[in-house]
Amino acid sequence: MKKKYTKYEKARIIGARALQLAMGAPLLIKKSKSIVSVIDLARKEFESEVLPITVNRPKPTKSVIE
Repeated sequence: MKKKYTKYEKARIIGARALQLAMGAPLLIKKSKSIVSVIDLARKEFESEVLPITVNRPKPTKSVIE
């Protein structure tokens, strides 16, 4: 099931994973010869849905209007 992410959540997830890869984290997918940057690798992992990253969204609260 493909999850819906906002563009901000997607950017944050890919950016965080790119930083992890730059710091030496292991790859979760096979690396192809055409991919050279950590951002492209992170994007490919995101699109493959193999990242163990979750997004916690706050639940709406009831507001009392007086």
